[in-house]
Amino acid sequence: MSLTISDLVGQVAGSLGAAGIDGAPREARLLVSHVTGVPMARLTLEMGQGATSAHQEKLLPLVARRMSREPLSHLLGRRAFYAHEFKVTADTLDPRPETETLVAEALALPFERVLDLGTGTGAIAISLLAARPAVSGTSTDLSAAALAVATENAEAIGVSDRLQMVQSDWFENVDGVFDLIVSNPPYIALDEMPELAPELAYEPRMALTDEGDGLLAYRQIAAGAGPHLADNGRLMVEIGWQQGDDVAAIFAESGFENIRVANDLDGRNRVVCATKPA
Repeated sequence: MSLTISDLVGQVAGSLGAAGIDGAPREARLLVSHVTGVPMARLTLEMGQGATSAHQEKLLPLVARRMSREPLSHLLGRRAFYAHEFKVTADTLDPRPETETLVAEALALPFERVLDLGTGTGAIAISLLAARPAVSGTSTDLSAAALAVATENAEAIGVSDRLQMVQSDWFENVDGVFDLIVSNPPYIALDEMPELAPELAYEPRMALTDEGDGLLAYRQIAAGAGPHLADNGRLMVEIGWQQGDDVAAIFAESGFENIRVANDLDGRNRVVCATKPA
């Protein structure tokens, strides 16, 4: 009997499921779509179509990598976030659905110039500029490799003419004043690292933890934001779900006002929002 796309999906789903991968059937479909070139939207319709041994051979190393818990986005080379797909590599933090809360909160009010600190793939800044065609901005990252990925994403999504990339340790090389500063900084405490999902071992460590209590980045951002934020400008950061009170207190100590904590779709604290007093 000839091999079909349905056979491939079944084989991959079985292997991933046996390895304890959550959502194995969906991931199997994504991997088969990736290898065969059949769009996900058509995969169900094409299940009975023939597949080749070459497809099977291409799948084997990808399945092995996923079974070793390498993130699916690394295998596919992309990740859907907000309204677009972003290139993802081992040099960038994988954009996650909960970070979309930060984008939604930022878009709730108008702004003209945005600064994204620790941009990674550029997902936050690029999503904001794509949604607001008149907005310009600056994205920073300490990693030159991450900035290269963000630059590719900005070009692919059509906002590169409005988004400056700057290699910087937080505000170190940043010039200008912005009416919105956003960041998804490293917020995992060192003692929490051993408890993380094994997939995170494949992501850049400096994007995950400050090697301390998980609050260092917020102290640095709060301390440095003032000169780069316009009067009544907004400062918005993603946080770990248990950090709302601590980050709000850090912002209050730095003189910010109108501090509030926004929840993600799971009802967990996810974004701290504040404004610089006039």
